[in-house]
Amino acid sequence: MSKIFTSNELKNSFFILLGAIFIALSVVLFFIPNNFTTGGTPGMAILLHHLSGFSIGEMVIATNVPLLIWGTKYLGKKFAIKTIITIILISFFMDLFTQIFSSITITNNILLASIFGGVIIGFGVGLIIKGNSSAGGSTIIARIISANSHIKSAQIILFVDVIIVICSIYIFKDIEKALWSIMSIYVTSKSIDIVLTGTLSTKVIHITTNKAEELSHAITEYLGKEGTILKGSTLKTKEDKTLIFIVIDIKKIGRLKEIIQETDDEAFMIVMEAAEMLGRGH
Repeated sequence: MSKIFTSNELKNSFFILLGAIFIALSVVLFFIPNNFTTGGTPGMAILLHHLSGFSIGEMVIATNVPLLIWGTKYLGKKFAIKTIITIILISFFMDLFTQIFSSITITNNILLASIFGGVIIGFGVGLIIKGNSSAGGSTIIARIISANSHIKSAQIILFVDVIIVICSIYIFKDIEKALWSIMSIYVTSKSIDIVLTGTLSTKVIHITTNKAEELSHAITEYLGKEGTILKGSTLKTKEDKTLIFIVIDIKKIGRLKEIIQETDDEAFMIVMEAAEMLGRGH
């Protein structure tokens, strides 16, 4: 019993609850009033709601129950239980908010609806993933297929989202809205990335130089940065080369370029995105 109420599990439960609320709000306030869809579980539920007349919450459960029964052994018992709870919460809040906000329309502009709807769903899904759970739908399908094949989960999720968008053309009789659905799915994926990895303002810098000692000293002195030096050689001539690896705030890149040019005008610098960092790194 004590394992259920650990601080980490309570935090995960809060993430799942908040994520379910975000997903439900997005669907009810942005997608339903404008008659278009998005990807994943919310997208499937919206389409089935329009086809069957049943509530969106009921369609969330109807969509996921067979998938959960099919995929329990691939998800693991604990993860499956969390996913079931998450799906029930999403279903409950969708039906609740449909009743509460039935007379409220935030915007009739489908561009705004696709952007803000996608952002909020992305935050919701990201929080659920941080809570070590799943919103079901294409995620379950992806886990099952990827466990039995060499196909990547991301490819399967993309394929399912494409099918949802194609089906929306038939159901809503509107190709333009299908294009807005694609926009929403893209925004959702970016929002999930932000929740899971944050919005780092840092860059990864690789500097190839023949004056590693002087350049390292200058970087440490003027930027206060520490890094890692790697030894290597060129592909063709096997000439010895040194690679300096550092992580730096984007605002300091201009000064770093000046330092490199002043110290070694033959140095070669590559700037890369730093998606996520953990620990001190040097």
